[in-house]
Amino acid sequence: MRKSDVQYRPTAVIYARVSSKEQEKEGFSIPAQLKLLRGYAAEQHFTILQEYVDVETAKRAGRTGFTAMVDCFKKQTTTKTPEHACRILLVEKTDRLYRNLKDWVTLDDLALEIHFIKENVVLSRDSRSSEKFIHGIKVLMAKNYIDNLSEETKKGMLEKAEQGIYPTVAPLGYHNVARADGKKTIEPDPDTASLVVRLFEWYASGNYSLKDVTKMARTAGLAFRKSGTKVTKSTVHKILTNSIYYGDFDWAGKRYQGIHEPLISQGLFNRVQEVLTDKGNRRTHQQKHHWAFQGLVSCGHCGCAFTAEVKKGRYVYYHCTGYKGKCPEK
Repeated sequence: MRKSDVQYRPTAVIYARVSSKEQEKEGFSIPAQLKLLRGYAAEQHFTILQEYVDVETAKRAGRTGFTAMVDCFKKQTTTKTPEHACRILLVEKTDRLYRNLKDWVTLDDLALEIHFIKENVVLSRDSRSSEKFIHGIKVLMAKNYIDNLSEETKKGMLEKAEQGIYPTVAPLGYHNVARADGKKTIEPDPDTASLVVRLFEWYASGNYSLKDVTKMARTAGLAFRKSGTKVTKSTVHKILTNSIYYGDFDWAGKRYQGIHEPLISQGLFNRVQEVLTDKGNRRTHQQKHHWAFQGLVSCGHCGCAFTAEVKKGRYVYYHCTGYKGKCPEK
């Protein structure tokens, strides 16, 4: 082969994808796809310009590798002459490339020559209308597959919720475990459950703001298990308003009674909601009174903090917050 022939050898881009890490383990591996595509490129005398890989769902448009691949083709159009620009894409089969219509339109606008190796199809602007028609059906079938999979997943999660099993990723303070029957449920996380309980107790006292308890929780080491990221103020607010910690949870617009172990009592949860409401009202309305002893006095019967209220517009009454349960003291 002459040197001039090598210089003008067609270039191609390779794209491989698996829907999840689990699918990769089940035989749809990225290495297997890359081996197939590289072998095909060698047979066709294509020079591989770039390889792009995605290990994530194709249900939503805008995958990381896919987006980079599209940008690569666009750059080729603007920086290369037409005869030297890379316009060839190699992929295993239709459902490895796209499972949503937006990605189909995006690639169609690029006027590429797409080689679907396992389907023995080469599709381009010059392809016959019947070939484009069949390809469109394959794209719709791939989309129908992912839509149906989504429906079945939602159905399964709803069924779990109706059985009282929290159906998704465990919130902070719990972790996901597999039961004897194979179904996943949640159990208190030995590393974070006690800290979440303390979070509720701190705030229920009425002595601390959200900013205060967030700082206390971070100092105590409350963080997400996988990332190690410490909690933020918004995360703390989300925790304090989540009914799952006393045993109930919301799913698909309905509240269910969970079979998991609660971390706190419903009484403590309700007290926290009262404090949140009270502090919210203080932020939105001008404070007329400053309680001289709030935060300084505690109940001699149960040890809870004292809070105050004005009656008849002039008399200040202090009383136990009762976050440990109804206090018999007046």
